[in-house]
Amino acid sequence: MIFQMEKLPSVKDLSVGQKTVLLRTNYDVPLKEEQVADGTRIDESLPTINYLLGRQARVILLSHLGRPEGKINPSLSLKPVAQYLSHLLKKEIPLFFKTEEVDKGQPIAMLENLRFWPGEEANDLNFAQSLASLGDFFVNDAFACSHRQHASIVGLPKLLPSAFGFDFLKEVEVLSEIKEKPYRPVTLILGGAKKDKLEVIEKLLNWADKILIGGKLPQWVSKSYPEKVIVAQLNPQGKDITLESTNQFKEIISLSGTILWAGPMGVFEEIENEEGTKQIAQAILASQAFKVVGGGDTEAALTKFNLEAKIDFFVKQQTMFISSGGGAMFEFLAKGTLPGIEAIEQK
Repeated sequence: MIFQMEKLPSVKDLSVGQKTVLLRTNYDVPLKEEQVADGTRIDESLPTINYLLGRQARVILLSHLGRPEGKINPSLSLKPVAQYLSHLLKKEIPLFFKTEEVDKGQPIAMLENLRFWPGEEANDLNFAQSLASLGDFFVNDAFACSHRQHASIVGLPKLLPSAFGFDFLKEVEVLSEIKEKPYRPVTLILGGAKKDKLEVIEKLLNWADKILIGGKLPQWVSKSYPEKVIVAQLNPQGKDITLESTNQFKEIISLSGTILWAGPMGVFEEIENEEGTKQIAQAILASQAFKVVGGGDTEAALTKFNLEAKIDFFVKQQTMFISSGGGAMFEFLAKGTLPGIEAIEQK
C-alpha cells in the first residue's frame, strides 16, 4: 500500500500552543573544520520549526550525526549544527547533553547527538521514555532516518501524540506520485557503501525498467539477477566503477523517463576515484528524465562537482526532486511505507 499524504497526520493536526514539541530532524550533515559544510538538510527543517514557533510552541530538536555507535565522540557533536541554525533563526539554540538538563522554558533547544546513547539504535524503551518526558507531542520530520528501528523514530510515537512535519509529508507526496505514475522507462541507480540498499531490489524488479548497481555494492552482489539489473565492474582498487560500466550506465540514463539515484559510484572524495560519480551525475542532469536524487553522500558529490546551480534550476522547473534519504527513499518505493510511518499510523 502507498500511503497518501492526506492520510498521514500532519503537525497542523496538533494543538501545540504553549506545549513542548519534540521534533525529530535529520541533521546528519557534513562538517568541515567544526563547521557545517552543507546545510541543505537543516534548511529543509525550517518550515516545520517556524510553524511551531509561530504557534507559540516550545521546540526541542532531536537528531543524530554520523555513527558514534553509542559512545561520546566530540567530533560528532551537534554544536556546529546548533550554531548554524541559530544564525538562520536569529535565536540562540542551547545544546544540552543530558535529558535531565534540558531547559523546557526555552523557545527552542537541541539535545546532543542521539547516537551518543546506545539506547537510540537499540530502540531501548527506557531511553525513549527519557526523551518522551521532555515533551507533550512528537513530530517526525526525518524521512531519511525513518527506515530505522530506533528509539527516536519508532519508540517515541508509542509514548506521545505524534504527527509528521512538512518536509516528511512532501517526501511521501512526491515519491507516492512517482511510484504510481512514473514516466517510463524507470531507471534506479544504487551506489554508496550501505549494502542494505540491495535488499530492496527484489521488491522493485517488477516496477523498474533498469536497475544499475555501482559504488561498493557490486562487491556484495552474490546472486544472479534478471537482465534488467546491471552490476558495474570496479577498478582494480575497488574504489570506482570502470569507464566501460560508466559508458554503459550513461547510455541507459540518456534513454530514461524517470531516474532515481542514491549513492555515489565510488570514493568520489579522492580525485583518482571521482570520475565514475562525476560522469554519472553529469549524465543524469543532462537527461530529459524526471530526476530524483537522494542521500547525503549523493548530495555531497553534487556539491563537490559544482552542480548546485543546475540542480536549483531543475528543482525550480519541477523536473527534479531532492530526497533527504537514499536508503529510506528506495525502501519507501519498495514497500509503500517505513517503520517511522507505521509507528505513527498504528498509534
